[in-house]
Amino acid sequence: MKAKSAEPISTPGHKHDAPSASALAEAQLRDAGVRVTQARINVLGSLLNARSAVSHQDIQDKFGDMDRVTLYRALDCLTDAGLAHKISSDDRIFRYSAGTDHADAHQHDHGQQHQHGHFKCTRCARVFCLDGSGGADFLASVLPESTKRQSSAAQLQSALRKTLGKGFQSHEVELTIKGWCADCAD
Repeated sequence: MKAKSAEPISTPGHKHDAPSASALAEAQLRDAGVRVTQARINVLGSLLNARSAVSHQDIQDKFGDMDRVTLYRALDCLTDAGLAHKISSDDRIFRYSAGTDHADAHQHDHGQQHQHGHFKCTRCARVFCLDGSGGADFLASVLPESTKRQSSAAQLQSALRKTLGKGFQSHEVELTIKGWCADCAD
């Protein structure tokens, strides 16, 4: 099975050209201690190129000759390794993103969910990560100044305690802001 190289799934404003995305994907897989396969390179390269989070079907359409099970296994491997994250949505379609904060992804605990917010366009259904975009940390920018030195998850846990009192402990954070993306708002 010969798969296509990692080209952008969504062309406007993609992050890397195909050869550099493939090289970056391979380097990230090696750094994370994950077995390097062509399927994983292709999938991670596509996620690195994508401007917004993409569904399994988006990736399947791009790599039509890749077996669906192989694709699911590649996505599961990437999320378990912290190289990508799986975003649940109210439309019951999971989307995947490499985000922009994966240079240190191998430092995350195995399988730990990325704790940051997303923006979902209610017209085109694209999902964008709010943290790490352009070097800005969205949650840190809107949470109180006194918590700036804490991680986003720690900041949210602190806000939870202040709101509900002691004893509440979050184990997962899902923050989704809904509206229209720049393309749909025009």
